[in-house]
Amino acid sequence: MNKFQKETLKVRLLKLATLKSTGAPADLALRFEISERSVKRIVKEIRDEGTEIRYCPTRRSYVTEEDYQ
Repeated sequence: MNKFQKETLKVRLLKLATLKSTGAPADLALRFEISERSVKRIVKEIRDEGTEIRYCPTRRSYVTEEDYQ
């Protein structure tokens, strides 16, 4: 995966998290056609860049911090 593809996936993941519709990490990996570990690595990179994102087990989706309740 090159840098452009990774940045595109970050944007897509953040958009889905805002909509609360990412699904579980395994579902997201299938959707993006990458490994579940790669999904978790991308989420970590998003966090390292300063965006508050976390997995909500109730919604079974990643959500941005302001949407987490």
